[in-house]
Amino acid sequence: MYVEWIWGLIGGLLIGLGAAVYLLCNGRIMGASGILGNLVERGPLDKKMERLIFVVGLIGMPLLLRPLIAPAAQTHLTSNISIVILAGLLVGVGTRVANGCTSGHGVCGISRFSLRGIVATVIYILAGALTLALFRNVLGLI
Repeated sequence: MYVEWIWGLIGGLLIGLGAAVYLLCNGRIMGASGILGNLVERGPLDKKMERLIFVVGLIGMPLLLRPLIAPAAQTHLTSNISIVILAGLLVGVGTRVANGCTSGHGVCGISRFSLRGIVATVIYILAGALTLALFRNVLGLI
């Protein structure tokens, strides 16, 4: 019997494992938005290479694993590419405003009992729920 929720569990475990390995090997918190943001800023070349390898792995591993996890879980939230692009831009702005993203605050912050990470996680989950309710029930876009 195929159970779709298992893919979320496996993905969460892999993100947690990646965060733990990153912290143990580098002594730094794995915040994807911070790593990506620092990649485009000026700084030492060795740090940029480390960050570039992280981003390539972040994008490349799902592409490499795709044939192994078929049938992949699919989302049917929207087929409107404008909404997807707008959502991505809003997430990017949100990560800068919150000084972190789901991997930094949600995974690494909560696991370290960081009050800032816990508060940020609660706020972005509430904001996401309100945004979905607005776009789906009020605007009818999703």
